[in-house]
Amino acid sequence: MNSVAEAFIPIIAIIFTFGIPGALIFWALYIKHKERTKLMDMGLTPQEARDYFRETEKRPKNPLGSLKWGILLSMIGIGLFFGILLDEAGFKDELTGVMVLVFGGLGFIIYYFVANAKIKKEAQIQQSSNQNS
Repeated sequence: MNSVAEAFIPIIAIIFTFGIPGALIFWALYIKHKERTKLMDMGLTPQEARDYFRETEKRPKNPLGSLKWGILLSMIGIGLFFGILLDEAGFKDELTGVMVLVFGGLGFIIYYFVANAKIKKEAQIQQSSNQNS
């Protein structure tokens, strides 16, 4: 009985490796198609529907996104370092995951304060330049 279960492990692994991503891609394309046909049923021409989706896909990019991910990944690395250090010192293994989450949260908090200060500084500069003009 054990060998039968072991024979299914590679089959299940292949199904999960290729089947789930394939199903997700198919689902996303299907939903996009349904959305466009619904817009056309409402009376929009294909060109108007295309223009509608081009406008919604062009969101302004966050100029501080790289700063956010840099701080977050650095803090996760520091948390991983301290978690491994505590693990080597004889503490529980679970502290590694806790340290990663705590330092990741601290990274988001640091990002908030840095980004908030930068945005306020840029607003002050823009306001002072508007007053000078």
